[in-house]
Amino acid sequence: HHPSSPPSIQALALLRNALSSPYPPGKPSALPLEFDLEVVETKPPTADQLRTILTYITPPRSTAPPALSAFLSAHPASPGLGEQPQSVKGIVSLAERNPNVFKWPVVVDWHGGRASVGDVEGVRAILEAIRQQRDGEVKQDEVDQPKGWFS
Repeated sequence: HHPSSPPSIQALALLRNALSSPYPPGKPSALPLEFDLEVVETKPPTADQLRTILTYITPPRSTAPPALSAFLSAHPASPGLGEQPQSVKGIVSLAERNPNVFKWPVVVDWHGGRASVGDVEGVRAILEAIRQQRDGEVKQDEVDQPKGWFS
């Protein structure tokens, strides 16, 4: 979470509301969602975490290598195309030096194998997937879980 990033603030509010209020919000009889929320402020994920997140945000059966640029913002301090880091360690190092170049928020459902980077709509999709599981619309064994190094 980056407190000066409007999408990060909005995503955190969505997550907290989903834990404390009926979900979905327009259905008063619904229960809040249950999940572990760990908020890490202004510190980018580790290189190992970024590798796993890349497997979560890469479309299934994609043959293209995941783009590390998915983690870089459009901030003026962000490196240009030819200057971007070529490794997850390079992304972490750059983000540690200047958190504004990192695309916030990063929301990860480690149990469901889902992630959203810099996208509030992606956070809504993660919450909806959790709701579908809670409500029995999707069985646990039907969930498409990417194969990361946790598998």
